Amino acid sequence: MKLYYSPGACSLSPHIALREAGLAFDLVKVDLKTKKIDAGDDYFAVNPSGYVPCLQLDDGRMLTEGPAIVQYIADQAAGKKLAPPNGTFERYQLQQWLNFISTEIHKSFSPLFNPDASADSKATARKTLDARLATAAAQLSKTPYLLGESYSVADIYLFVTLGWAGYVGVDLAPWPALQHFSARVASRDAVQATLRAEGLIQA
Repeated sequence: MKLYYSPGACSLSPHIALREAGLAFDLVKVDLKTKKIDAGDDYFAVNPSGYVPCLQLDDGRMLTEGPAIVQYIADQAAGKKLAPPNGTFERYQLQQWLNFISTEIHKSFSPLFNPDASADSKATARKTLDARLATAAAQLSKTPYLLGESYSVADIYLFVTLGWAGYVGVDLAPWPALQHFSARVASRDAVQATLRAEGLIQA
């Protein structure tokens, strides 16, 4: 498989998932400004949407959208238990959290990275983000992970989005549960290996 990624972007989530799952894969770096991959080829030819992540399967098919990709990865290594089995109530809870992180947390960060966003739109995004982070913190104040005792791909995705806080001046201090959660996930060997591979921490 090939994972098209950009360092520190939301593609970090499936990158971590691939390492947690122990699957074989190659990394292809994408410059999101120029929409070029390392070899200089046009990334739009790979993914017409122009954003990451994109996972190319061994048979050449492409899968996009982080929540879909991480579930696919988890299902390829069921023994790692990164996602509950399909058809169980717990699997729908996983999808609930993946959707919440994608639409409510991830997208609330987006205006904060946009240099063209107005001060009003950024203020609105921060207010929304505070409320959504409080929701995640409420769950993580009761259990170590979003699904309880079991670490899942939803935790990986949340960890990645929380990692953006420092870049846009969002203080996580009001939510100690989120800080403890981030530290817990960051300490995992696969997470450390991924952060090193993307140049986000020193090797």
